[in-house]
Amino acid sequence: TVVAAGDSLDTDKHVLLKLKSYLEEQNRVNRGRYSEWDTRNSTPCQWYGVSCSPDGQRVIGINLSDNNIFGDMFHQFSALTELRELDLSGNTIGGAIPEDLNRCSSLVYLNLSHNILEGELKLTGLNSLEKLDLSMNRRIEGDIEVSFPAICKRLVIANLSTNNFSGTIDKCFDECWNLQYLDLSSNNFVGQIWSGFARLVEYSISENSVSGALSGSMFTNNCSLQVLDLSVNNLEGQLPEEISNCKNLAVLSLWGNHFTGKIPSEIGMISSLEGLFLGKNSFSNVIPESLLNLTNLAFLDLSKNNFGGKIQEIFGRFTQVKFLMLHGNAYTGGIISSGILKLPKVSRLDLSFNNFSGPLPIEISEIKSLNFLTLAYNQFTGGIPHENGNLPQLQALDLSFNQLTGSIPLALGKLSTLLWLMLANNSLT
Repeated sequence: TVVAAGDSLDTDKHVLLKLKSYLEEQNRVNRGRYSEWDTRNSTPCQWYGVSCSPDGQRVIGINLSDNNIFGDMFHQFSALTELRELDLSGNTIGGAIPEDLNRCSSLVYLNLSHNILEGELKLTGLNSLEKLDLSMNRRIEGDIEVSFPAICKRLVIANLSTNNFSGTIDKCFDECWNLQYLDLSSNNFVGQIWSGFARLVEYSISENSVSGALSGSMFTNNCSLQVLDLSVNNLEGQLPEEISNCKNLAVLSLWGNHFTGKIPSEIGMISSLEGLFLGKNSFSNVIPESLLNLTNLAFLDLSKNNFGGKIQEIFGRFTQVKFLMLHGNAYTGGIISSGILKLPKVSRLDLSFNNFSGPLPIEISEIKSLNFLTLAYNQFTGGIPHENGNLPQLQALDLSFNQLTGSIPLALGKLSTLLWLMLANNSLT
């Protein structure tokens, strides 16, 4: 039966009772707290997950997140004519997003994340929307040009990540002037990168198939980005020096693309930078001295760039870094000369998948801050120094796939915080 849209608390209550019986019919066991909604209670404003306007006259919000809701979505929410917030996240709601939802023109906040919704996105009627979260449905598909820019007028946050969207995005968000947070990661988007991203605070298009190059003009003087994640795409060319216009950038991830050329020294001017992820590209092996000025830099990932030769000595001067990832770079020689074993703050050091050789340095035992040490897939020889038992915070030690010999030192038994010890494929006794 169709519920008549009303303009009173009574009609709102009637709609909520329809919702309750609809949910109870679809969910015979393990029902959520909507089953506590009690008709004897004169006002639904006291019901679990229901919020009302300040004067208590209208229902304006429903939050039934994580409530064991299964089956298709209720398709009469538009009868709640003042509904501003709807949160059905963390359930098992399937099927297509009903056409009825498009008529909920007062909606300001819509969260349908972590469900199993499918079909195409057609949310053209939600012109009041400020926050939209459709992430982790995995099955919503098609292009998004029907909904964007149609619902852009007031939109501030849009999370469409981990779905099955496809098509291009280069024009969709041009008219979203209030947009600040846009997450399109883990979809199937193709074509050129959207050039207007510098006016956002956070932009992620990680794990798609976006291609082309970054131009300097994308990084405007008034760039307000704090997080830029373009990782795991097909981007190529050089990284423009204009990236330094993004003075508030805290995280820059370009991991897993086809970037070439120099790492721009201008990155050293972004004093707020905390995470720099440039791994799995083809950058040249000259690391700019200016990066040493980044006093807030905690995460530095330059893995899988095939730098070759000896490990760059500059890495021994990144005294501020806590996570240093240099695996898969075809390095040769030893690791002492670079000075990285003297880094005072490093807690995760990954030098695996290189061609380092020689004995394991005793100096490793002096990095008291170390939690994770990975030296796997190298050509280290000799024994495991018993001094390695002196690392008070070590949680993981991976020395597998080397040419180590001798016995496993009893001193490793002193590593009271150790969770993982990998020594496979050596010649230990």
